[in-house]
Amino acid sequence: MKIAIASGKGGTGKTTIATNLACSIARMGKTVQYLDCDVEEPNGHIFLKPDIKETQKVTIGVPEVDNELCNGCGKCGQLCQYSAIICLKDKAITFEQLCHSCGGCELVCPTGAIKEKQVEIGFVELGTTGDIRFGQGKLKIGDVRSPALIKKVKENAADNGTVVIDAPPGTSCPVIEAVKGVDCVLLVTDLRRLV
Repeated sequence: MKIAIASGKGGTGKTTIATNLACSIARMGKTVQYLDCDVEEPNGHIFLKPDIKETQKVTIGVPEVDNELCNGCGKCGQLCQYSAIICLKDKAITFEQLCHSCGGCELVCPTGAIKEKQVEIGFVELGTTGDIRFGQGKLKIGDVRSPALIKKVKENAADNGTVVIDAPPGTSCPVIEAVKGVDCVLLVTDLRRLV
């Protein structure tokens, strides 16, 4: 079973609930894995103190334009829904931070001027803490492409036992990526705000 612990904002106790849930399941003698998908500010390691055994660099593909081959047709910019590539004065210009790595611009380029290059966005750490398998992602400072890193963290989810996913706060794309494919979501809220 995959359980995501989420909240509409930070500071509600989401990580406290997620780490304690993982510890409780482990104490019952069950197989459990904790995945910290709050990749902009992971802090489950503070509570669990894991022994990190493996680090995986995470890269994504972004367009690189050969201006010698580019004919300035603008098809790449017309396709891109995020304005990560545009044509100005018959030259394609890319904005890597806006790119969602779909590869569409490379496919529609009639001259083959666009190729994909790999850019590092962060890393995934894997290890153990007692009987709990541990995983977390750490986004590179200044990068905004957390959904791609969250997806990589989740690719390390165990096939057996319970997986507890500590989702990032909020309701935007990173949260959607974290809760995608889980069996249930436990929403944590701060009741003091309701009174």
